Amino acid sequence: MGYLWGGWSSLATLFLCLAVWQLLSESYSDLILPAPLAVFSSLFEIMTAGPGLEELAITARRALVGFILAVIPGVFFGLVAGYSMTGSILSRPIVSLLLGTPPIAWLVLALIWFGTGDGTPVFTVLLAALPVIFLQSMQGMRTLDGHHKELARAFRIPLWMRWKDIFLPHILSYVLPALITALGISWKVVVMAELLATDRGVGAALSVARTWLDTRAALAYIAAAVGLLLFIEYAFLEPLKRQMERWRD
Repeated sequence: MGYLWGGWSSLATLFLCLAVWQLLSESYSDLILPAPLAVFSSLFEIMTAGPGLEELAITARRALVGFILAVIPGVFFGLVAGYSMTGSILSRPIVSLLLGTPPIAWLVLALIWFGTGDGTPVFTVLLAALPVIFLQSMQGMRTLDGHHKELARAFRIPLWMRWKDIFLPHILSYVLPALITALGISWKVVVMAELLATDRGVGAALSVARTWLDTRAALAYIAAAVGLLLFIEYAFLEPLKRQMERWRD
């Protein structure tokens, strides 16, 4: 019930944004800010008669590959680092380096190393999403309640049950929100990388729209990318997060 209520609240916010967009579009020319209906009409044309679906699929593939490549080492090494204070201290400079370096800097290096293929956006996404996942995984491991561990030992609870019923739910309460955040970062970074470094994908399509001053097409591609991101988040990650956090209720 709470999930459905949250969905209706999100829809209400979305419609409010569309109303504000409509009001603003009436004050500016179509070149500056076209109306929502005009943008969605252009989006429909691009997706049905144009290359929109193919470009969107390329962007989604690059973003998800980079995201998955960040999740696997991010969660694993985060848990390892959070298990001991020494691991946390040793990993801190590396995490600070990754967090402090702008994605555009990694993009320049990736262009030199990988050229204009898939490697550049995937590598940039990997390094942008990795520290977020790593930090939250480490924090989840470090904040495990010692009293719960002692209680589990006192009652001689099997190790697999400790992980399933005590440790894992706590760790996931940190990791799953980090995954949602990292997915959003992946989407933004991959579009930026495509805009500057590739000739395919949503970012490349935005570059073409900029060249032709086609504001409708630019906003249509942005709406398509954001819509797909919201679908993945609310259809997959958010239900998984709520399922794993039922113990909070």
